[in-house]
Amino acid sequence: MSLNAAIYEQLGTDEGTLVAKFHQDIEGIFTTMVGIEDLSAAPVLADPTTHFSHSVTAMVGFAGLFNGLLSLHVPQTLALRFTSGMLGMEVTELDDDVNDALGEIANMVAGSFKHHLSREGHEVRLSTPSVVTGGEYEIASGSLADTLALRYHCGGEPFMISLVVEME
Repeated sequence: MSLNAAIYEQLGTDEGTLVAKFHQDIEGIFTTMVGIEDLSAAPVLADPTTHFSHSVTAMVGFAGLFNGLLSLHVPQTLALRFTSGMLGMEVTELDDDVNDALGEIANMVAGSFKHHLSREGHEVRLSTPSVVTGGEYEIASGSLADTLALRYHCGGEPFMISLVVEME
């Protein structure tokens, strides 16, 4: 799915331009802060999944002119790799370090999105990150019709960053 046309109009952009900016920001975050060089973007998902298996999901809410939720959904193996990259040491167990690292990555990505959403002086506030992990779970937030789902691959493994946005 994609974001509502009114959101793109309010931002003075279109989906392609906004997605390109997000890809650039996300690649920068993963390169500089996570130490990941083999990140590649995949086409935007038309129908994002809400069911996850053996994954870690970190979420950051935002409120202001735009309200919504940014979610980072990664397989547990990538969660360990991302945490290892951030900490500069091998992490082999899902623990508080993984939760903290994924929460921080989601927070950095949400900060990037906030930058694009808060142009023109519109205030957007971010929440504290929340992290969910498990063998099987489902995440439902807002309407899939108002979701922008960005897909990536790292070391051949897929992961997704989804952005649910509603206007006040």
